[in-house]
Amino acid sequence: MTGEPTAGGTTAAVYERIRTLILENRIAPGERINLDALARELGVSQTPVREAIRLLEGDHLVVRTAARGYRTTALLDLDDLRELFEFRLLVDLWAVRAAAVNRLANPAHDLGREVDRFEAEASGVDDVRHLLLTHDTRFHGTILAAVGNRVARQAYDGTHGHLHAFRLYSPDTDGTATVTEHREILAAIAACDADAAEDAMRRHLVAAFHRFAGAFDAGPGSPDELRMPARHDLF
Repeated sequence: MTGEPTAGGTTAAVYERIRTLILENRIAPGERINLDALARELGVSQTPVREAIRLLEGDHLVVRTAARGYRTTALLDLDDLRELFEFRLLVDLWAVRAAAVNRLANPAHDLGREVDRFEAEASGVDDVRHLLLTHDTRFHGTILAAVGNRVARQAYDGTHGHLHAFRLYSPDTDGTATVTEHREILAAIAACDADAAEDAMRRHLVAAFHRFAGAFDAGPGSPDELRMPARHDLF
């Protein structure tokens, strides 16, 4: 395609469109990406496609290999998923406890608005997984931002955990389970109850792990082996 790109051909728009194709596995895990063919499919020039691919490389959804160009990254396996959630059990539990006891930076109001926003957008939508991905990222990111630790936030964001986990099948297609768990966390934070907030976050992460682990057949390395750190492990 030649000429000026359309409004749907901006880098941001093309990035979202390609990311959706990857998250929905319509570009299969490990598949080589033909930039020219992708540009034709999307009806845009190659320039925004190349720029979008570079952004997706930063998200670890795309990898460049010598002499082979770009390909999508592989899905998490069960061990990868377990390690990701064990990391989150450390960071999220620490963050939610810190956020709940800090009355000046308490994020309850912002968290409440985020949950309400998601429920409004998801109303009447059959499959809300993309909306749920955005909501989950914002919800947990708001808690971590309230703590104000840039090193922890960079380490957390660097895992791109939400993106990779949501590429797996999750039965929570209407978001009901996630919202229920998020509201329990929200209530505990609003009450400045650090113990209740930590317990609610722990239950949420373990439940989320099992939802995503449903993508794998039962067998050796059962998802029941997720290690849940005791409170003394966190400090």
